Order: sequence, then C-alpha cells, then structure tokens
Amino acid sequence: MTFAEFATTRLAGLSRYAVVLTGDRDLAQDIVQDVLARAQLRWSRIVRADSPDAYVRQMVLNEYLSWRRRWAVRNIQAAGEHVVDLIDRRGGSRDHADAVVDTDELWSRLAILPRKQRAVLVLRYYEQLDDDEIARLLDCARVTVRSNASKALKTLRLQTERQHITVAGDV
Repeated sequence: MTFAEFATTRLAGLSRYAVVLTGDRDLAQDIVQDVLARAQLRWSRIVRADSPDAYVRQMVLNEYLSWRRRWAVRNIQAAGEHVVDLIDRRGGSRDHADAVVDTDELWSRLAILPRKQRAVLVLRYYEQLDDDEIARLLDCARVTVRSNASKALKTLRLQTERQHITVAGDV
C-alpha cells in the first residue's frame, strides 16, 4: 500500500478520531495534517509494521498528548454540529435537535477534563479498547488507566449533580 492510498482511505477516520480526542475540528485537522506529514517521511518503516493504521492512530494520540498542544486544553470549544456528523455516520437515528443538544453538553463536560483523562475515556468508549490496550497506547500502567477513568467519570458525575442542584434551585 502506498502512502497516498493509505492517506486517501484513512483520512476521514483519522480526522473523526482526532475530533473526538480534541473536541475541536480545526485542532484535529492540524494534528492529522502534522501526523500525516511525518508519516509520509517514515512511510517505508510504517508500512512494514503489523498495522500501519494502528501506528498512525498512535501518532495522532501522541501528538494530541504532546507538550506542543498544551494550549489546546485552554481553548477547547464545544463541537456541537460537527460531532453530530459523527453520530449520523455511526448510525444514529435520533432526532437531530436532541442529538445536537446532547452532543454539545457532552463536549462541554469533556472539555473540563485533563487531556489524559479525556484520552482514556475516548479510547475506552469511542475506540472501545480495553484497559491493557489503553495502557499500551498511553505508555502507562493498567492501574493508571483505571485511575484516570475513575477520576474522569467522578468529575463528570459531580458536574451532573451540581447542574441538577442548580436547576432544582432555580425552579
């Protein structure tokens, strides 16, 4: 497989993956573009790997987690309509307006999480990877994956409880 064939067939999937990680379509495009530029230079080595797709997805994850992108944590925007496209492509048959509201709420909540916690949730629930695979991708112990997931879910639950208390107090 040539690099051009790989990039043509996998660009949309890599972009969706990056959008789910970052919550920002523009940042996701930047990450994918940077990764594909580096992958093209190393393509002869990447194509010999067991799974070139997994190798490049790892590159996307590493770029997202890299220190050069730390500013992105402070600039995460709700993805709203853009992520609804992902839902539609994955077979969502819900009402479009409800999907937009739910998606916007999800991105608002995920935006408060640290990058590693957000990455763990994306890898677990979007990529449907188990803890061992996530630990290998993030180069950490399995217990660290579980800890990050637990902290992230706890933060999301606390935020939900606070919102319910606020809404109930306003009524």
